[in-house]
Amino acid sequence: MNANARPRTTIIGAGLVGSLLATLLAQRGFDVEVFERRPDPRVHGFLGGRSINLALAERGLNALRKAGLADAVLAQAVMMRGRMVHPLEGVANLQRYGLDDSEVIRSVSRGNLNILLLDAAERAGATLHFDAALADADFSNATITLAGHDGTSRTHHCGLLLGCDGAGSALRAAMAKAIDLGERIEPLGHGYKELEIPSINLPSMASGGSAIPGTGSRPFPGLDDASVAGMTMERFALEPHALHIWPRGHYMCIALPNTEGNFTVTLFLPGEGAFPSFATLPDAAAARRFFEQQFPDALALMPTFDADWNAHPVGQLATLYLDHWHLGGRAAVLGDAAHAIVPFHGQGMNAGFEDAAELASLLDEDTQDSAAVFAEFEARRKPNADAIAAMSLANYIEMRDGVADPHYLLKRDLAAALTKSAAGHFMSRYRMVSFTSIPYATCVARDREQTALMESILKDHTGLDDIDLAAAAKRVRQTLPPLPEGA
Repeated sequence: MNANARPRTTIIGAGLVGSLLATLLAQRGFDVEVFERRPDPRVHGFLGGRSINLALAERGLNALRKAGLADAVLAQAVMMRGRMVHPLEGVANLQRYGLDDSEVIRSVSRGNLNILLLDAAERAGATLHFDAALADADFSNATITLAGHDGTSRTHHCGLLLGCDGAGSALRAAMAKAIDLGERIEPLGHGYKELEIPSINLPSMASGGSAIPGTGSRPFPGLDDASVAGMTMERFALEPHALHIWPRGHYMCIALPNTEGNFTVTLFLPGEGAFPSFATLPDAAAARRFFEQQFPDALALMPTFDADWNAHPVGQLATLYLDHWHLGGRAAVLGDAAHAIVPFHGQGMNAGFEDAAELASLLDEDTQDSAAVFAEFEARRKPNADAIAAMSLANYIEMRDGVADPHYLLKRDLAAALTKSAAGHFMSRYRMVSFTSIPYATCVARDREQTALMESILKDHTGLDDIDLAAAAKRVRQTLPPLPEGA
């Protein structure tokens, strides 16, 4: 093989990670073919899979920048400044993610983003095949068998074989027949149900419109008029620049904004057990009574609640762990196919996009030894995948319990203060994960040190006002080394 030749590359799965990887490799001169079991969503609409809105953060944006797609994606995203927490009693309050509007995350539609990435892959030169499910793989001969919905099948010579086909990966299953991947699936025990707050027509704020139900006296509390200028505000039933959370202890509801003015609402609840659980909500009537008790302000904004409840099945949540991500130099998996996680840190897509950018870069550097490339890819990414899996599970507890806990709020305020007064030495875990490229595993280790130090500072204190912040910042700088590169 010519030293500069690009190996033939086959990608299984044309979802978000698969289509971005196809774009990145095709842009580097690889001969890329992508096979997807579903029909082309650009023709038939987006079908199947989880449709929870996705949170795009810096890691995902960084990968999109490498493909030249960041601006196009941002144009169809909605900025979210922080969590708008809706207590059962009282007024909703905004808890910012970062220090200012330079640190925000974006709500994006999975279906619209997938279509954008498919178009980009084709423009880059990748060939896309739909209604082509992986039925079998012969790794020794580098061939795969593909099946159509009509029962037909065909054989394809695949070259390098890369699995981006999600948590239920057919390629991972085929690899597991050849070697023990050390696969473990740990169910969360909680499921989710997707609902909707539709867009509405309200008088424009510019013309003195009235307050919106459930948000207090101002239509959008926590923001000044200048910060919402330019938005078509009358479409949104809630503050559009926030991820809304209704925390209720062992369960919660969230709502993410869409550019069309509606919100994707997701209820997270135990699957089984005593009330409340999905098992104790057998029909829409029971669910409505539950919402009337626990989420009355959200229910008031959901005129299609009963129909949505009946139409959308309960989704399951679990974490996937693999000990091995590749089969020598013949095949490798990435994204959800290698490390599916629960969605509570908003990092599943971002982690998958990081995988795609990392693997494309490694393959670009070494076109000869795919076994070495896959081994290096796994060595770099697996510790970070394990780290974000752990942080996502921890964030579920924080979102449903912590956001209303006084000690959590005090630590959050102290973290914000130390970020300013001990800049370069302190940054909250959420900010490290969402607004930097610091490896996930480093974020976990750093957060452990910072949390221990904050707990020591907070000992015997009940409020931020009685803490000597200058002394606390000095202690941080003396105790913690500078933040790693990428902060």
